[in-house]
Amino acid sequence: MLTKKIVKVHLKQTFRISHGATDEKEIVLVNIDGGIGEASPVNYYGESVATIGDFIDKAAAVIGDDPFRLEQMCDRLNHLAAYNFSAKAAIDIALHDLVGKRLGIPVHKLLGIAPRDDIATSYTISINDPDSVKKQVRDNPGYKVYKVKVGVPNDIEMVAAVRDSTDAAIRVDANGGWSLKEAMQKIKLLQKYDVEFVEQPLHWKDFEGFKILRQKSILPIFADEGVMRAEDIAQYYGLVDGINIKLMKSGGIREAFKMISVARALQMKIMIGCMVETSVGISAAAQLASLVDYVDLDGNLLIADDPFEGIRAVDGYLKYNDKPGIGVTEKP
Repeated sequence: MLTKKIVKVHLKQTFRISHGATDEKEIVLVNIDGGIGEASPVNYYGESVATIGDFIDKAAAVIGDDPFRLEQMCDRLNHLAAYNFSAKAAIDIALHDLVGKRLGIPVHKLLGIAPRDDIATSYTISINDPDSVKKQVRDNPGYKVYKVKVGVPNDIEMVAAVRDSTDAAIRVDANGGWSLKEAMQKIKLLQKYDVEFVEQPLHWKDFEGFKILRQKSILPIFADEGVMRAEDIAQYYGLVDGINIKLMKSGGIREAFKMISVARALQMKIMIGCMVETSVGISAAAQLASLVDYVDLDGNLLIADDPFEGIRAVDGYLKYNDKPGIGVTEKP
């Protein structure tokens, strides 16, 4: 039986990116015979808890009663309606969790993936004034990597403030907030702060801009917003150095696994990332983390009242458990 529940979670502090700011997030939890999944909607992908609920209601009639037919079920979901990727991800995650639980093994083992103990996740520093940015780093010490949200007028000062506060690696993410001219100017300034790479500097449809920027940029460029599924990757071939895969925009574990294979075939670097998600979504994505180059799975770390426990971050590294499925339990 497929059931759904809306849960509101609250951020530890206001989370600001170039798209906007939020203090709370409504997510949709899915349960399929004990398998747990999560949909964390993002409005710029056209999703809300309402659209997710509608899709899940329709999906109940087509997923069937054999969870081991994962490929068939995901294909049915894709034919049910276009887009609705976080809703599809919730069902996909729940099915993988259910299969893992029935077999008594973690999902990474189901997929033939060996977990590693050296996977460092970045911690996201949201847009704010430099003093507040420094406080974010002080309040969240010990991470090996900090990802700084940029795409606003004072963003270089923010990166400088992070560098003043830590010797850890720094990555920046503009969420498409720069023009080509701004990106070229700011990337030159970022090199002195020892930034690893720049994520989504331009609007995702600015392919000509990406072509020019990659030719001139001294830092690697990653694409995020426009890379939702495997078929989206090829259009960025030669324009970026890597891509960011997220379960909430791919439609779940099954499609993300395919995306990793396509990106590797095209010799592109891979990051696995997240939205603001509970430990359900983060623990699901972590099942694939051993296959990628960079990890940004901190969505649950930004939440003050995560209702679940799962994969943890200890001293900045992901720590797996031996629980079956995606490895999460609900807090009492």
